[in-house]
Amino acid sequence: MTPTRVEASSSATNTATKSSDSSPANTEATNNREAVALLRRLTYGPRLGDVGWLNTLGLHGWLDAQLAPDDSADVDLKRRLDALKLPIKYAAGPNTPAPNGVVQSWPAVDEQGQLMYVQAPIETAWKVVDRSVAMDNAARRRPRDEVIAATLLRAVYSRWQLREVIVNFWHDHFNVDAYSSDQITAALPSYDRDVIRAHAFGNFREFLEAVATSTAMQFYLSNRSSRAGAANENYARELFELHTLGSAAYLNDRYDRWRDVPGALNGKPSGYIDQDVYEAARAFTGWTVADGTRVDNRTQLPNTGRFIYVEGWHDGNQKRVLAQDFDPFQAALADGRKVLDLVAAHPATANFVARKLCVRLIGASVSEPTVKMAATVFRDNRQRSDQIARTIKAIVLAAEFDKRAPKIQRPLNAMASFVRATGMDFTPSEGLVNQLSGCGQRLFGWPTPNGFPDDDSYLISASALRQRWGLMLGLANNNWKNGTIPIALLEQLNVLTPEAASGYWLNNLIGASSAQQQHAIAASTGWALDKPVAPPGGERQKRLARLAGLCALVPEALLA
Repeated sequence: MTPTRVEASSSATNTATKSSDSSPANTEATNNREAVALLRRLTYGPRLGDVGWLNTLGLHGWLDAQLAPDDSADVDLKRRLDALKLPIKYAAGPNTPAPNGVVQSWPAVDEQGQLMYVQAPIETAWKVVDRSVAMDNAARRRPRDEVIAATLLRAVYSRWQLREVIVNFWHDHFNVDAYSSDQITAALPSYDRDVIRAHAFGNFREFLEAVATSTAMQFYLSNRSSRAGAANENYARELFELHTLGSAAYLNDRYDRWRDVPGALNGKPSGYIDQDVYEAARAFTGWTVADGTRVDNRTQLPNTGRFIYVEGWHDGNQKRVLAQDFDPFQAALADGRKVLDLVAAHPATANFVARKLCVRLIGASVSEPTVKMAATVFRDNRQRSDQIARTIKAIVLAAEFDKRAPKIQRPLNAMASFVRATGMDFTPSEGLVNQLSGCGQRLFGWPTPNGFPDDDSYLISASALRQRWGLMLGLANNNWKNGTIPIALLEQLNVLTPEAASGYWLNNLIGASSAQQQHAIAASTGWALDKPVAPPGGERQKRLARLAGLCALVPEALLA
């Protein structure tokens, strides 16, 4: 990245292989339990055709294709994103003075609008930050709403499903709360597109700098206001604790001088202490955002929303971080970049990041040998452009992956896997987003820097499970206008009795079914067990769809 500088008045081979076919003519049933279980962990669940794609390529070939995604081949998703329209509705604005003293108002709006911000540069969205421009709050939150809608659509329709799963992982790892300020809302499309998605399978050191220089993180962890003589420690502390070395490497409870940390005198400290955080915070002073702030009496920053470096705000004096001395008055950005070099290369970072990836892909009970193996791959490939992809591949191909323990699906995963398994022609909606929030997953709105927890206990409270059941049945009943479940294939296959239809949906959802499960689900409806659920028509569609919702409530369907 080449930053704007302001002086203050002085791989894996890309494999183009046919993915799942969205055509109604595709009649493959996902009845391979092992393949379905694998796809439920590494994707948002299989669509018709995905099991065949996996079996044709084999796991190695499938991974290679997924880890080198070709967006030009994702034709169906692009078409849907281009066609997606979101409602925006608000009343006429009051004739009240804006902050600049000018009385402004806006007309009432009630329309469907295409996505304006998801692919646009940050300058386009930055206008929602300007409080001197009168607009309804619905218009100010539009950049965030668009990213949420695009995320839901990608989870359902992207052929590069593993990337969607890992993008979600990195959004948790480098969490920002897009509900906490207009600035982060405006920056979210760029953060999702240019930072998280662009680096999800790439080099971790490059990823760190993209995050550090992102407008979203600059505002979320307050580094934009960090100045020489008044360094803000928020970003530096989370860089060490949450982004790189991890809390287990925080040694200030045992050592309060850098030279006392084991290995420090040899230039290889085993962990970090508060002194490292303080000094790193000084290294990032002057890293800020072009938001129109005045630098001094003669210089004012542009108001573009982009990252910018202000020389006059940087503390150029000597520093020491992780037992490494920083010479004074280095070139622009050099101090911060040296910090990023040090934390990216530290062995604790490899262990911390590898462990989090293992927990996400294998489970919380992952063994230490597997974590160590993944950390070694991560560390040995730190100079490679596909460092993260290589680490993920090593984890998935590890013997322990085949013995992974079931995990409770996150609400987003549960929603997307249900839609994919049923073949619903899906459209995102505000009602669905609100239901996901009710289930405990407010997309891009986790309030603390640690991100959405990768912890089953958070997802299995009585309230969370009730909301989850409501999510599945609401989707089946089209409560939020997301789409109806097609039944043409069930009619073609003549699986129209309650038990037969239950078996069909269970096979699609979890890859297998039992006569006991089918009978229990069918009996719960009160419908005749030996006859079609209803005559042809709308009532048949509703009842077959409801059976899909009931099948999604079995314990196995809540797991991945």
